[in-house]
Amino acid sequence: QVQLVESGGGLVQAGGSLRLSCAASGRTFSRYSMGWFRQAPGKERNLVAAITWGGGRIYYANSVKGRCTISRDNAKNTVYLQLNSLKPEDTAVYYCAAAPRTGNLAVNLAEYDYWGQGTQVTVST
Repeated sequence: QVQLVESGGGLVQAGGSLRLSCAASGRTFSRYSMGWFRQAPGKERNLVAAITWGGGRIYYANSVKGRCTISRDNAKNTVYLQLNSLKPEDTAVYYCAAAPRTGNLAVNLAEYDYWGQGTQVTVST
């Protein structure tokens, strides 16, 4: 069992930055591919970024490419999402998730078995 706790969300003006953190419990965290998703009101939950267990492969959604960096520190059982040049359309609840069944880059929601409670990111104009 893995428990995930996100932090770092908040209200920021357009053009600003936020760094989201996801702290994971469990000794096998370092073996899991991890991802960040977001869900705006009335919309589907979509993948923002994903990273393999060793950080060697990374995926970014087109909507955040060039403005976003995912990273992980396996010694701290933590995965990060740095968001820069934020836009109002980035407003959403951001979720951290773990994909324990694959050692590959997980880009499909169905591959993720463990989810955090989410952290709200609100970008004002």
